[in-house]
Amino acid sequence: MEHRPSSPPARNGIRLSDLPNLGPTVIAELSRVGITTPAQLRRAGSVGAALKLDRAGIDVCASKLSGLEGAIRGIRWHKIPAAERAELRKRFDERRR
Repeated sequence: MEHRPSSPPARNGIRLSDLPNLGPTVIAELSRVGITTPAQLRRAGSVGAALKLDRAGIDVCASKLSGLEGAIRGIRWHKIPAAERAELRKRFDERRR
């Protein structure tokens, strides 16, 4: 069985590790910027979480950004239409400046 870093369970018992697209590395990175629960990720939003990662010096590629959005939606990132993924990247790039 794969080892996954522990994240605190939310009130409903769901952990970041229960969400799609979030492996041990991304969970550890999110934890470094103070996002340790699914509720915190939802509140930050994918772009907001990506900006926190970026500001902490953590690389944010298009796949990671889409993965965060997919985790919030509860779907694999590649199920998000390409136009929506492009819009996420555009919003991230605009707020990054």
